[in-house]
Amino acid sequence: MDNLRLILVFALVLVSLLLWQAWQEDYGTAPVATTTSETQGQQTTATSETPTPTPAPDASAGTSVPDVTVTTVDTTKAETPSVSSAPVPSTSGQSISVQTDLFRLEIDTKGGTVKNMFLMEYPLTLENPEEKFQLMKEQSPGLFIAQSGLIGADKERAPTHESKYTASSDRFDMEEGKDTLNVDLNWSHPSGIEVTKRYIFTRGSYRVRVQHIVKNGSDQPWAAREYKQLQRSPDAESGNAFMYTYTGSAIYTPENKYEKISFDDMEESKLSLDVKGGWIAMLQHYFIGSWVPEPEQQNHFYTEVYSGQRYAVGTYTPSVTVAKGADYTFNSSFVAGPKLQNQLKEIAPGLDLTVDYGWLTILAQPIFWLLGKLHSLLGNWGWAIIVLTLLIKLAFYKLSEASYKSMANMRKMTPRMTALKERFGDDKQGLNAAMMELYKKEKINPLGGCLPILVQIPVFIALYWVLLESVELRQAPFIFWLNDLSVKDPYYVLPVIMGVSMFIQQKLNPPPPDPMQAKIMMALPFVFTILFATFPAGLVLYWVANNILSIAQQWHITMQIEKASK
Repeated sequence: MDNLRLILVFALVLVSLLLWQAWQEDYGTAPVATTTSETQGQQTTATSETPTPTPAPDASAGTSVPDVTVTTVDTTKAETPSVSSAPVPSTSGQSISVQTDLFRLEIDTKGGTVKNMFLMEYPLTLENPEEKFQLMKEQSPGLFIAQSGLIGADKERAPTHESKYTASSDRFDMEEGKDTLNVDLNWSHPSGIEVTKRYIFTRGSYRVRVQHIVKNGSDQPWAAREYKQLQRSPDAESGNAFMYTYTGSAIYTPENKYEKISFDDMEESKLSLDVKGGWIAMLQHYFIGSWVPEPEQQNHFYTEVYSGQRYAVGTYTPSVTVAKGADYTFNSSFVAGPKLQNQLKEIAPGLDLTVDYGWLTILAQPIFWLLGKLHSLLGNWGWAIIVLTLLIKLAFYKLSEASYKSMANMRKMTPRMTALKERFGDDKQGLNAAMMELYKKEKINPLGGCLPILVQIPVFIALYWVLLESVELRQAPFIFWLNDLSVKDPYYVLPVIMGVSMFIQQKLNPPPPDPMQAKIMMALPFVFTILFATFPAGLVLYWVANNILSIAQQWHITMQIEKASK
């Protein structure tokens, strides 16, 4: 079992993994919709008065707010009105432009919805660095908006995502020397209810604090829930069929940890779950949008499917009663930006898991940590990948050595095995018996290299996911023409070098005794060259470095064995 066979086994495992993921996307079991009645209905109050239970807000994202009426309910159970569909979102309000060091975004005065967002540190393409990557947008395909609001027994006395806000300006800019920027939207009701919806931007952070500040100037208690939801539609079909990436929603709960909920899952069943803390998110390759409630807050998570292929994941709080003359502030966080693991980990438990390394996360995270340390030292992700490959080869040197020694001994036996084949002709049974006797006499185990290679396979697959999922490699330059390790080599130089290195490895190995196997092995370098031509340059760079190091190690071991035999 040589390094070429390692590539074959890896390819088989990789293809199987991609097929399994595709099957899960199409036919996997949807999450079971569950409702816990333990904590959701518990009322939080700004005074000592007994709160009045109100139904939970509907997840409507359209142009009409669902009717909500006061009903007699158990205080330990929340009710969610159902709506069959919601019309296409309306953005008839005024657009407020916000500019920070990290964002350029638009907030609609209708509901205070975040409807467009560009990331200032992430160009769409390297060729046009002034055009920034748009994470959120108000139109399909790829619609992605963040909505929030308040809803209570009297829908007129609480602003939803359909209510009209006012602002002091239509443009807000983070000033030089300032670390924060507050964007206030104001809403009021003739009865004396005033609500300020405040977005608090912090320099250098993709976390935005969102507050609903309620002042009850009316002559009676006021009660409502706060809700937040993310709505998006699928992106236009694009990308590489061999490179699986996930676009859909995800949630995190202290009990079940990280769980993806695809658009197909939402079609099959609605999520209805009571959670303490946690978070909800919409994910895509490299980027995230997420609502993060307060850590100790009780919340209800839900999903909805609307017409026009629009999907929503949301959360709402228990009802809060504010006595007349009192104030209350709802607090939460909105996260939108790249999946930078270190930053996400600090925002909320498990948010870094949105950098999805799959079932090999336990191996992939230490590999990414080491890759990051090497980048800090070398200042270049390409060289960091090469040095990481070298370190992995050194870690498995003894295991690889056993494999290559086995192959070198097999190569030494090639003339004798060829003679046996000529002697026995079509007598397969006699040939196998003679070959086993030869192996026994020369103390050669033809499967001696299998175990070392099998031990290494999980590490290589984990590294594959690290290089595929890490946003740090997006538009990361290496040398010469390789100015983006996250996309394919534009001139296909790396795939060709990889194919040549595979061909050289074949020449170092004993030729297969069967002519058909020999022809297949000769075709593999060409097949893998074509396959890897579509892979991101960072992945191909790893395989080129791995092949070159393997050739050097195998050649050294082979020469040693041949010298000793002479």
